Amino acid sequence: MAGKPTIFSKVIVLIVLLLTPVLLIYIYTNKVSVDVVKDEIRSSSLSRLSFFLQQFDTTAEQLAMFPVIISSDPYVREFVDRRSEKPYERLKEQTRIMQRFSLQSVSGAWTNDLTLYLPKERMVISSNMSKEYEPEEVQKITQFAEWSYETTEHRDEKLPGARFTRRIADPLGATLLSQINMMLEVSFPVSNVSAMLDQVKAGIKGDPFLYRKGYPPIGSGTMNGGDVGALIAVLDEHAMEESGHLVTQLAGRQFAVYYVKSKQLNWFLVDYVPVENILAPIRKTNALFYTTLGLLLAMSFLAAYLLYRNVQRPISKLVRGVELLKMGDLSARIRYRPNNEFDFLFERFNEMAEQIQDLVDRVYTEKLRLHEATLKQLQAQINPHFLYNSLFFIINTAMLRDTPSVVAMAQNLAEYYRYTTRMEERTTPLREELKLVDNYLTIHNLRLKRLHYEINMPEEMLELSVPRLLLQPIVENAIVHGIENKPGDGLILITGHLVDGLCEIVVDDNGTGLTDKALARLQQQLGLPMEAAAGCGVWNVHQRLHFVFGAGAGLRLAHSTLGGLRVTLTWRRDSEHGEAFDRG
Repeated sequence: MAGKPTIFSKVIVLIVLLLTPVLLIYIYTNKVSVDVVKDEIRSSSLSRLSFFLQQFDTTAEQLAMFPVIISSDPYVREFVDRRSEKPYERLKEQTRIMQRFSLQSVSGAWTNDLTLYLPKERMVISSNMSKEYEPEEVQKITQFAEWSYETTEHRDEKLPGARFTRRIADPLGATLLSQINMMLEVSFPVSNVSAMLDQVKAGIKGDPFLYRKGYPPIGSGTMNGGDVGALIAVLDEHAMEESGHLVTQLAGRQFAVYYVKSKQLNWFLVDYVPVENILAPIRKTNALFYTTLGLLLAMSFLAAYLLYRNVQRPISKLVRGVELLKMGDLSARIRYRPNNEFDFLFERFNEMAEQIQDLVDRVYTEKLRLHEATLKQLQAQINPHFLYNSLFFIINTAMLRDTPSVVAMAQNLAEYYRYTTRMEERTTPLREELKLVDNYLTIHNLRLKRLHYEINMPEEMLELSVPRLLLQPIVENAIVHGIENKPGDGLILITGHLVDGLCEIVVDDNGTGLTDKALARLQQQLGLPMEAAAGCGVWNVHQRLHFVFGAGAGLRLAHSTLGGLRVTLTWRRDSEHGEAFDRG
């Protein structure tokens, strides 16, 4: 399981894969929406400013036509060209012209003043009754082809406030005061502009004002002087076209500025709005989306946590339990209780583990019993083989009336069978096993009269526990198949070695021995099943050593230096199989 993605990790990745495209698409669409909204607001703001400025220019254009209309009036032309010399008539004519001026003035949408200057007569006629002829002021008059802006300091104190003024002279093209027959002037105060800007401001959220570089701004009655002053400093540095927009920082806030140029006054109608106000609806939508996304993310992680707690963690517990069973820990149980469907699965797993443990215990016990039965069977196979030979020897010796030999044979045979018949004990100290071999060799020495043997065993090996009848079959095999078939004295050497916990008992004889091929075949047959083995003596010992002491224990066959066969019994002193066998 290590390194493999879990269900929990897959769900987390799935959540990320689902939410990431949504977030990316929203960010992209939001950016497109913001750009579209900005473009629409810019277009709408410029259109709105153009509309109001068109109304403004229309009114200014109407006022600009007043001097032309007045100059064509027959009463005015007659008064200028053929004035009466009679004071009464002249006063009557002036009164009539003033009435004409007043009627023309009130016909305009804005408050305005119409004035007729006669420089040669040093006379002024105006719709404003308080207007007087001022020589110094008249001398400053020049012909204006467009509207001019004049502040209070340039005008009569009786006309307070800044004004826009436009004049035409007769004859047209006259530039010197001495050349002018008459001059007509129309003017209106900036209060008209402020009033109109108040109307404009009432329909929008901005703060519109008129701007021209080098002049103070003209705003509504509620104009924010601080922001407008800061904005004028920016506009003075900006190359302004007929219309346009720009974005600037004012007092740490970002403002969108829109402007349109008046064709009549050559001033710019400027409006500015905080960008945050423009994007406020979008930001509210963003806040709602991110809040919703956050809630979805939180709910997703909550669902992932519940999945981890109710699915992933129980699966991990179950996998761990299976791994413990696989490693042989049959006592593994799952104690976790997720309080869901896994409770039933865990209960079945624990029951299964308990049943497996019980089954393995029973199989292990049966295996030990099988080993014990096998050992007893092997012992039962060995004892009759030796008994038959011994009894035949006693019979033959008794027939020869060799009483000492019969007694010795019977005594050794009795000792031998007293040892072998104690079947309740499966192991014995090596000392007793060597005593049995001594009895056995004595019996054969009585029979053959030419058998010699030596037993050299280290003292530390004499108390080792070994299976009963371990050496007797090897010695028997050496006598029957080696020494009996060879004339002359027979010799058997039994030597023991104990090195680093490895026990070895070497049995050498000077019998006929085996060829290399026969020796290899016999060594191979030691590992075959009983029904396939060539004989039972040596094979039994090899199998018993393997049963008792486990892998690595058994017999090795080789040529002896004495000329016959060497059989080496090998096992480890601290073998776990041997300890279990002893405890059993």
